Amino acid sequence: MGGAGGPAGFYVGLGLALASSAFIGGSFILKKKGLLRLCRRGRARAGQGGHAYLQEWLWWAGLLCMGVGEAANFAAYAFAPATLVTPLGALSVLVSAVLSSTFLNEQLNVHGKIGCILSILGSTVMVIHAPQEEEVSSLESMAEKLKDPGFIVFAVCVLVSSLLLIFVAGPRYGQSNILVYVLVCSAIGSLSVSCVKGLGIALKELFSGKPVLKEPLGWVLLVCLVICISVQINYLNKALDIFNTSVVTPVYYVLFTTAVMMCSAILFKEWQHMVLDNIIGTISGFLTIVSGIFLLHAFRDMPFTPDLLPLFLQQARADLHTSWRSADRHQSCQHQRLLPSEDKGSESPEEEEEEEGESV
Repeated sequence: MGGAGGPAGFYVGLGLALASSAFIGGSFILKKKGLLRLCRRGRARAGQGGHAYLQEWLWWAGLLCMGVGEAANFAAYAFAPATLVTPLGALSVLVSAVLSSTFLNEQLNVHGKIGCILSILGSTVMVIHAPQEEEVSSLESMAEKLKDPGFIVFAVCVLVSSLLLIFVAGPRYGQSNILVYVLVCSAIGSLSVSCVKGLGIALKELFSGKPVLKEPLGWVLLVCLVICISVQINYLNKALDIFNTSVVTPVYYVLFTTAVMMCSAILFKEWQHMVLDNIIGTISGFLTIVSGIFLLHAFRDMPFTPDLLPLFLQQARADLHTSWRSADRHQSCQHQRLLPSEDKGSESPEEEEEEEGESV
């Protein structure tokens, strides 16, 4: 499971990805706190097209936190494969869920906690079975991959679908359906990962003394990355302002991971040389994450009580409760039988002889 930098690059990328998840998970909370403060002041909300959040220092703190996380993520992609770095983004789901319950009073029920655990387990499995990407060591080889017809078709589909979501689905369903704005962030995010990968290669060449600044591809990737990040920030703010943070974060993770896996598979041909057990492990890990995210999303407002159990479990619970009560009653009866015998043992011999005479 080596990346572009060998075993050392693997551990560097792993550490940077973990730090990135912590910062990004915290950034969601700071941004949401800033948006809630604006809402209490009666300012125009981001979900309604307002940009008053630009005057809120908490929002800027969240943006700075996300910037640090994205920078760590940027560096992680330069050292390790995308399919190693991206699944670790599930840790930001856990960080965001825990901090939301602490600072935003967005309580997680049993289903949400199980969903967080499943997301972490699925991410671990995906990391263990991460596919190997083709080695891309220069901007020339990156340019050849970007010219691949498969990637061009994928990029055109992403751009067209994003424009349809923004201008057609957004005005109609953006306020009621969480998928509209999150899909825009995820689709555009898959392209930003490709830009990050290319810029990471450019920085490595720059530090090695190559004239990278004269290469137009590096500047094109930088401009595309700025545009993609701007679109992501704008529509992620809309989603966070309208919907619950503990829902936006995991849904965004699932869709973003899916898009990145597709983009990396097409651009870097990661799946072509994988053995069967790694393919099964990667797919199983991802499906485990999706199951965890489903528990977080579908049952977020449902309290967990015994009445929600299936009938056979309710009957088993009732039988178990009845058996416990009968056992307690039986034990109390046994204790009551011991008391008269103890009293009889304490009687005097004269009283025992009188009782025997009466019985005769």
